[in-house]
Amino acid sequence: MHTREEKLAALGRLLDIMDDLRVGCPWDKKQTNDSLRHLTIEEVYELADAILENDTENIKKELGDLLLHIVFYAKIGSETGDFDIADVANAISEKLIYRHPHIYGDVKVKDEKEVKENWEKLKLKEGKKSVLEGVPKSLPAMVKAMRIQEKAKGVGFDWDHADQVWEKVQEELAEFKAEVAKNDREKMTEEFGDVLFALINYARFLDINPETALEKTNKKFIKRFQYLEEKAKKEGKDLKNMSLEEMEAYWNEAKK
Repeated sequence: MHTREEKLAALGRLLDIMDDLRVGCPWDKKQTNDSLRHLTIEEVYELADAILENDTENIKKELGDLLLHIVFYAKIGSETGDFDIADVANAISEKLIYRHPHIYGDVKVKDEKEVKENWEKLKLKEGKKSVLEGVPKSLPAMVKAMRIQEKAKGVGFDWDHADQVWEKVQEELAEFKAEVAKNDREKMTEEFGDVLFALINYARFLDINPETALEKTNKKFIKRFQYLEEKAKKEGKDLKNMSLEEMEAYWNEAKK
């Protein structure tokens, strides 16, 4: 691993390169916060994929791409006179010191749960009107549901036991089935949302990240379905003309 001096030198090198690109590269010169936004989101998802695959080489690469974006935004901020990379680093440092009084102060905590509770209380002291203000509006719905539940838990609004949450799941499923029987599209949609929210809550109690779990299932499905496609192609068959039983046979092969 590198020394502290080598790490600082590497970051300085990146800052110098960003300065050069902003002056000399036609593409880099044109970029704005708005034009970079969707690219940054894409980079975050690419990093998430690499983490799910446990691909350390790609994690390193994608972290570099994300770091470039942070440096890019800071460079734009310095050009407008609003902030620079030092302001960015100092702001997060000050926030971390303030929100970790058990490290930088005299507050005592016994476990992770108390750390999270203190974190949310400190955020309210900073002027936030709701503990839910910190949940980005543009988050995917499943991730947002998880974050909402975690935030509520941080101030003590939570179930006591996983069994209680499972009972809630069963209750929501029954309500959903009742609306399906009535064929009320609006009510069905509402109750299905309640089922998902309750299941996400149950997953949280079991220490399962629902977004990660679903993405792993997506990847598993893709792998098996592509095996089915490849097998059918080798045998000169078209999926559209195959029976469900034929496809199921290939599917079971893929599972093995």
